[in-house]
Amino acid sequence: MMMHCILSLELRPLSQNSWNWFGNPATLTRKRMRNGGVETEAVEIDEESGEIKPDQRPIHLQNSILVAITLALVITALGAAWRQLAIEVSIDNDFTRLGLVALFPVQVFFTLFFAQVIVGCLAQIFGPIRQLTINSKFYSARPPRRLQSDVLPHVTIQCPVYKEGLQGVIIPTVKSIKQAISTYELQGGSANMFINDDGLQLISEEERRARIDFYADNSIGWVARPKHGENGFQRKGKFKKASNMNFALMVSCNVEEKLQAINRNPEWNQYDEAQAYETALKEVLEEDGRAWADGNVRVGDYILLIDSDTRVPADCLLDAVSEMEQAPDVGIMQFSSGVMQVVHTYFENGITFFTNLIYTAIRYTVSNGDVAPFVGHNAILRWSAIQQVSYQDEDGYDKFWSESHVSEDFDMSLRLQCSGYIIRLAAWAGEGFKEGVSLTVYDELARWEKYAYGCNELLFHPIRTWLWRGPFTPLFRRFLFSNIRFTSKITIISYIGTYYAIGAAWIMTAANYFLMGWFNGHLDKYYIDSWQVWFSIIIVFNGLGNVALAIMRYRIGERNILYSLFENFKWTFMLAIFLGGLSLHVSQALLSHMFEINMTWGATSKEAEFSNFFIEIPKVLKKFKFSMIFALVFVVGMVILAVAPFVPHDWRITDFVAILPMATVAASHFLLPIALNPALMTFSW
Repeated sequence: MMMHCILSLELRPLSQNSWNWFGNPATLTRKRMRNGGVETEAVEIDEESGEIKPDQRPIHLQNSILVAITLALVITALGAAWRQLAIEVSIDNDFTRLGLVALFPVQVFFTLFFAQVIVGCLAQIFGPIRQLTINSKFYSARPPRRLQSDVLPHVTIQCPVYKEGLQGVIIPTVKSIKQAISTYELQGGSANMFINDDGLQLISEEERRARIDFYADNSIGWVARPKHGENGFQRKGKFKKASNMNFALMVSCNVEEKLQAINRNPEWNQYDEAQAYETALKEVLEEDGRAWADGNVRVGDYILLIDSDTRVPADCLLDAVSEMEQAPDVGIMQFSSGVMQVVHTYFENGITFFTNLIYTAIRYTVSNGDVAPFVGHNAILRWSAIQQVSYQDEDGYDKFWSESHVSEDFDMSLRLQCSGYIIRLAAWAGEGFKEGVSLTVYDELARWEKYAYGCNELLFHPIRTWLWRGPFTPLFRRFLFSNIRFTSKITIISYIGTYYAIGAAWIMTAANYFLMGWFNGHLDKYYIDSWQVWFSIIIVFNGLGNVALAIMRYRIGERNILYSLFENFKWTFMLAIFLGGLSLHVSQALLSHMFEINMTWGATSKEAEFSNFFIEIPKVLKKFKFSMIFALVFVVGMVILAVAPFVPHDWRITDFVAILPMATVAASHFLLPIALNPALMTFSW
């Protein structure tokens, strides 16, 4: 295995670009082939260094304008509410109601995203869309000028895996990656695949041998760490992906340190380099005593980070490194992705639609000038930037990914941006990059819980520590006062606020049921009942949102407008059940972090697993017993308070505006594990 990797071991610095130029030395043109024709392109050359000057990309201001309108809308709405308070105080001189003004930060936090959706939808219908087709600072609609230097940057494809199936998951992903590597090597580049196998020391001997043989046959470098608790070893973090990658990168860095200490004489050749590498890796493994590793575990100039269920375009690495080389301020370039479906159940089809919807919205927002998100996979990372934001903890070695946050990707994005790097979205690959989606409602629910928990980790310390640490984390305080654009901060905060709004929905709706049922007509005019909120959400998200998405996709040539409208409304009922049934689970995740209650998440399922009605019923009852009890208690309670003859008249709740929002929340929580569980319809053995 070691000698098989000999040709990819040497990492070489990028030399001066060797383009074929003609014309004026200061502003030259280059011929390139596009669709069978010759296209000339003007580029600028630095007269002193002779290298290409980086693209001067514009910063689009549409997002700044839309955020300004959003803030104006929120302030206007709150101003109207405060006006109502002022009128009431002037009439009855009761100043106690002014205490409601203290809710201002919470109201802004909860309503910011809603207002942003309204403004964004109107912009998608009536606003400009040309920005989706041109390159800007944070968005790449078209591929860059390709490097044609003698030495291209070395790329490492890093892939964390766990207990996924070798045949069904890992091999198809590796096959896709090898095609991309072969193409890049034919273009003059070099690349290696680096698997961080967190399941190798946990699976059976037969499965382990099959994986190791497969890695050896395909020239794959890999690192595997011990299981949790073995000889005192700790797999840190509630979500183990970050600590898995940190451990593997630690082995790689230790090998690199030993290789850098070697004095290479003029006769040094590739065979000597391979021997030195083999010796260095052996020494590192002996010194550590815990890790297993083989193959080329060195890291190149750039890391293409993928998941174990990923597909990549065959010709993507050269374009990716070309753009990163021409934009030294880009720390991460996130690729817009399509979906790779596995089982094609109605649930997976619905989540596929929702995922594509999210990526469409991301492309639109980023092309407007917002900062691109980093979703943790299908992205190329600048290794030097990742090293720059590394840290050390009690383990005593450099770590790159946060092991104290379940949203390690969001944490990495914030740290890079606070250090002056930007995140860019590349849409030029179309749907060539593909990712898997959740195959079951259990996995999708766990994903939302993890995101909610991660957002709370990034914002708040646990309540117990507020007296001496304060409520906000150092990372969030650093983010607030960093040089990140103000409008991007607003967008990020509004995104985070959605989890708190979802988590609070069941509490506020339950309170509204009793308030509107028993005190309707006696409440302060400042109070907006859940019926009005529910109706607004239906109009904006299910109505305006679906229409705006269809029109925008039609305007950019992505979909036929009638088909797009049909597709959008087809999934409305399923998404209403799913999003409506999230509240209790999201609030559990938020409160678990606040009160330091342990929550852990495993890897999501990457391939179909057999299940049937009789297997699913116990799983549903175990996982969803509390949410189903909550739903049943409220349904029974609403029926009793509405029609039971023994309930006093003054205690009855029969108002439609009180019952409908609560009934919707209760029904969604009850139906979530049943209606969105295709395996419950299976009666085979």
